[in-house]
Amino acid sequence: MSTDKKQPDEVETTGHSWDGIQEYNNPLPRWWLYSFYACIVYALLYMVAYPAWPLVKQATPGLLGYSTRANVAAEIQRFDDMNAPIEAKLVQAELTEISADPDMMNYSVNAGAAVFQTWCAQCHGSGAAGVQASGYPNLLDDDWLWGGAIEDIHLTISHGIRNEQDEDARYSEMPAFGEILEEEEIAQVVQYVRKLSNQDHDAALATSGETVYLDNCAACHMDEGTGDRFQGAPNLTDAIWLYGGSDEAITYTVENARFGVMPNWNTRLSEAEIRAVSTYVHQLGGGE
Repeated sequence: MSTDKKQPDEVETTGHSWDGIQEYNNPLPRWWLYSFYACIVYALLYMVAYPAWPLVKQATPGLLGYSTRANVAAEIQRFDDMNAPIEAKLVQAELTEISADPDMMNYSVNAGAAVFQTWCAQCHGSGAAGVQASGYPNLLDDDWLWGGAIEDIHLTISHGIRNEQDEDARYSEMPAFGEILEEEEIAQVVQYVRKLSNQDHDAALATSGETVYLDNCAACHMDEGTGDRFQGAPNLTDAIWLYGGSDEAITYTVENARFGVMPNWNTRLSEAEIRAVSTYVHQLGGGE
């Protein structure tokens, strides 16, 4: 029998014992318990008053009808209302006159930058320099296949390029000459194209390739290779190659053709947003 006796100031035990070790019965402080119970009550009230339980399409709305989405929508609407006068002015203005109005130009550049970073940077890069040799053009240079004036940029953004959603989309299609020319003829015309752009080339093949070029390519790219921007035929005499200017890249282009597609934005952006991003792109330094 144990001879241990409880001291007057000793805490009572729970009666549990493990290998002679007894568990004291130390209750939690009342202030802690009351705080814990208050948190439970608060949580229950919160779940009733605010959105809490997720359902199939939305969470329970709560008795107070609070919604962070509604708050964001209201804030967006507040800014839309503030910008409405300048946007109405922007829509009515001639595109070429936007830069002459400091307030309208300032708004267009800032709003256009936001539109560009949201919708355009994925393909053209955050700095609008495009992605070299990948089919996403650099918007900072002067090489604009469909025209670089602000009216041309506005039309391209509005209707897109080679998409099937907009009847007014810019459209041209290069034939896949791999199904038309012999392999030797393709090799010849590739060397002639490299000659046009002052790149290293096989002179003998290039001489033969001139005839192939004039018979099959000059109708779009012109006899001198300077291209026709208004039908999307690039200049072959400069150093700007949308899909690459190496032997392999040009050969692939000739054999298979290229068919880059840009969506029309007139169904996703407002006219004010299209005009703003057109102004933003135009003032970056490219275009005309």
